[in-house]
Amino acid sequence: MAAARQGTGATADREIVISRGVDAPRELVFEAFTEVRHLSRWWGPEGFTTTTRSFEFREGGEWNFVLHGPDGTDYPEWIRWLRIAPPERIALLHGESRDDPNAFESILTFAPDGEQTRIVMRTVFPTKELRDEAVEKYKAIEGGRQTLSNLAAYVAEIVRKGAEG
Repeated sequence: MAAARQGTGATADREIVISRGVDAPRELVFEAFTEVRHLSRWWGPEGFTTTTRSFEFREGGEWNFVLHGPDGTDYPEWIRWLRIAPPERIALLHGESRDDPNAFESILTFAPDGEQTRIVMRTVFPTKELRDEAVEKYKAIEGGRQTLSNLAAYVAEIVRKGAEG
């Protein structure tokens, strides 16, 4: 089950923190974030699909893609990978485009947790108002929970198929 909370400290009024246990090894969960062949299978909230325009997973590299909503609406998206520390951490900048003044930073951590991997997604917005808009208008907390749920289901299926041989 994915948990969400508002952060603490200096950025508390500008951040969202979502956490979830995933039934898969940390290396596999991390890989699901680093290879476009995986990302395109699970990225986004329930009912959304992803079309990648370009993808380069390296520090300073970018992922340009379109999220297709269940109602047919297309959402242009852009991510720059800021810092990558396999298999523990990814920091990224996420907006609608490279020059989006409202782009937000997310830090993803991947920690072993018994047989699971605990993934924590900490997102910090430029302002409290942008955070509140993301939560209220775009349902960012529920969307984040659904995205991590899609990831968990995707990697669990890989693990299951691997166990079957």
